[in-house]
Amino acid sequence: MPIKVVMTADEIRRALARMAHEIVERNKTVDNLILVGMHTRGVPLAQRLAEKISAFEKNTVPVGMLDFSIHRDDLNHHRPMVKGSDMPCSVDGKSVVLVDDVLFTGRSARAAMDAIIDFGRPNVIQFAVLVDRGHRELPIRADYVGKNIPSSHSEDVQVRLAETDNSDEVCIVNQEHI
Repeated sequence: MPIKVVMTADEIRRALARMAHEIVERNKTVDNLILVGMHTRGVPLAQRLAEKISAFEKNTVPVGMLDFSIHRDDLNHHRPMVKGSDMPCSVDGKSVVLVDDVLFTGRSARAAMDAIIDFGRPNVIQFAVLVDRGHRELPIRADYVGKNIPSSHSEDVQVRLAETDNSDEVCIVNQEHI
C-alpha cells in the first residue's frame, strides 16, 4: 500500500500556530471563545490550538470534547461507538470553534453542528480543520485550514498525532493497492 507523507510534524506545528493566530484575529478576543474538538483526533488538535492561543494571549481558552456520533446521517449503516462529550462551560452566547482533523464530505461537520446545538445556542459556530481534502457533499467550508490537500476518492488522508498514534504526520494512502 503506497504511503506518501504530505505533512511532517514541523509542518503540522507551524500550521496550528498560524491557525491559532487566525482564530484570535478573527474573533478579536478570547473572552467568549471555546474550542471544541470532534472525537477522535479533533480533541488533541483543539487542545494544541488552545495551548498556542494561551501562550500568546496570556489567557486560557476552554476546550471541550464532542461526540457527534448519534447525529450522523449513516446510523442505519453503522452502529455508533459513543465516546461521550465534555463541555467545560455553557456554549450559550459563545464563539464556538469546532476542530477536526480532516474535512472531506462535510457530513461529520454537519453532525457536529447539530450536536453543539444540543448544548445550547452559541453566538457563532466556526470550523477549523488541519486538512481540507475537498470532495464536499454538503455546502460546508472550514473557516480555518491548516493545509488544502487535493486527493482522489481512491486515496485516504490519514492524520496521525502523537496523542493517538505516537507520531505527528499526515499521509495519503492509496486505497487502490489494498
